[in-house]
Amino acid sequence: MLTVALSKGRILDETVDLFERCGINCENIRNDNRKLIITNPEEGMKFILAKPFDVPTYVEHGVADLGVVGKDILLEQEKDVYELLDLGLGYCRLVVAGPRGKKGYPRHLKIATKFPRAAEKYYLEKGVEVEVIKLHGSVELAPLLGLSDKIVDIVSTGNTLRQNNLIELETISEITARLIANRVSFRLKGESINKLVEILEKNLEGNKKDDKNN
Repeated sequence: MLTVALSKGRILDETVDLFERCGINCENIRNDNRKLIITNPEEGMKFILAKPFDVPTYVEHGVADLGVVGKDILLEQEKDVYELLDLGLGYCRLVVAGPRGKKGYPRHLKIATKFPRAAEKYYLEKGVEVEVIKLHGSVELAPLLGLSDKIVDIVSTGNTLRQNNLIELETISEITARLIANRVSFRLKGESINKLVEILEKNLEGNKKDDKNN
């Protein structure tokens, strides 16, 4: 049996849609996603519904064989897992944003973010000294209140930035959901995992062809 940790929240419905297109019965997830562990013996699969930031931890420690999680979280946590497949779900961007006219780098640059490790690494690679201030929500407030010069955050439509008089300044990474695997599970359950990856790849390729034809 394969145990798969799924990220609750915005990409869960897209993940379930993808799995169902691949012939995996996810009816129990749709009917009652308040349950945290859902077993599907007919499919030989067990699902764990977890907060996105916890998914890589479950996979790294072998509680789950596989996981579906956004690339932003993988960049931030740098867990010891295999990244097997880009599922193309939940597209967004990890960006630097700030007030208009703030494109340069002040001598003491302050960045507010929910992703301190990713932000620090990005500026380190650019050779820019930065003070990173970790926040847990509404990072758009930080430059408005003078707490930071800029922010590093996830952006989809950009509406929230515009509503707070902020603009995108730099793109750190494009973000989509990824399928990750525990290293030991990949060895011991390689046949089952590779079979699932193959099915997912075929479905994703088929969707790309359909999109081009349309």
